[in-house]
Amino acid sequence: MTATATPATRRWLPPLLRQTPFRRYWTGQSVSLLGDQITELALPLFAVLVAQAGPAEMGYLTAAALAPNLLFSLLFGGWADRRPYKRTIMVAADVARAVALLAVPVLYLLDALTMTQLYLVAFTVGTFSVLFEVCRTTLFVSLVPREDFLPANALLNGSRAFSSVAGASLGGLLVRLVGAPFALLLDAVSFLFSAVMIARVEVTEPTPSPRRGLGLREGLSFIARHPVMRAAVSASSTLNLFNFMYLALVILYVTTELHITPDVLGLGLGLAAVGALIGAAVARPVAERFGVGPLYVFGYLLFPAPLILIPLAQGPHWLVLTMVFCAEFLSGLGVMLLDTAGGSLQASVIPDELRARVTGAHRTINYGIRPIGAVIGGALGTALGVRETLWIATVGALLGVLWLLASPIPRMRRL
Repeated sequence: MTATATPATRRWLPPLLRQTPFRRYWTGQSVSLLGDQITELALPLFAVLVAQAGPAEMGYLTAAALAPNLLFSLLFGGWADRRPYKRTIMVAADVARAVALLAVPVLYLLDALTMTQLYLVAFTVGTFSVLFEVCRTTLFVSLVPREDFLPANALLNGSRAFSSVAGASLGGLLVRLVGAPFALLLDAVSFLFSAVMIARVEVTEPTPSPRRGLGLREGLSFIARHPVMRAAVSASSTLNLFNFMYLALVILYVTTELHITPDVLGLGLGLAAVGALIGAAVARPVAERFGVGPLYVFGYLLFPAPLILIPLAQGPHWLVLTMVFCAEFLSGLGVMLLDTAGGSLQASVIPDELRARVTGAHRTINYGIRPIGAVIGGALGTALGVRETLWIATVGALLGVLWLLASPIPRMRRL
């Protein structure tokens, strides 16, 4: 064997994972995503089953986790673009998120955990998640050549899909066995693991922007001028407005109206997330066969459309479970196609010197609409009823694709 030959134990790995820096980055993100899936199920289940939260409280809880995207994305993006070591910022953000989540079981043991404190924890974790994400895009393009954006995003979305399978099942089981507050411990540990992995990534980061001031308008101006970014952000904002009306209420609906227990819900969501695994696996070859743009447009249909089955579900319990499973399976398949194509498209058109600012502007619009959707969902759930609001949310989410049809995206075959 020559000195440059690939060790036999690594020959089965995809080429990108044979590179130590990317492998460490991917491993840390994969473990952190698994923990996130547990929290996404455990936190609302605690609110519903222990704190007896209603539709409005569920909307507030979802909004608290998402409000930092609206409040801080532009500010953090402008600040981070002038920092030379974004990897260090990401490590600090991971540690801060772990500490915030550890507060939940501690307060619970002290019999001092209230919905207000859950809002604060969700807001704190969301704030440091924004800081982490505006820096992550720069680290990603520092590690991955442009020609490898699609396979790299496919690997990351594959981890996200696997975390949906394992995390939802594990989260439902942990909630049943040890309770929702203690299930959050695993997510805290996953953040610490991610911090260690990212700290060990050796990479040359792009030169920070020399511009003085935060340059907050530059990211927004780039999105407004660029036809691909303008259409993509408009479509995703419309989709997310309605989708987070849905997400604010769906756990409440399936547990109280459809009478699905946490362990069965977690297992069903985990099995349904196999659709996301399939989507992550086929996204790259489908994009190469039909084009990145057409795949992106198709994802905007396949992601929201199956969720109509949730408010439609009724009849025998086995039929209800089957409809919930099918909705999540097909939606997971669609979101992986959408995110793999969309992440690659956007990474390819944003210049390095504006990357954090454009990411911050994008998150302000795209993610900032999410807490608004959650609050609207909670308010409509209280006023009209949960099932009626789910109908509005699932049908309305399909409107997002309309923004793409008149843009260059459907005609884009390659990055």
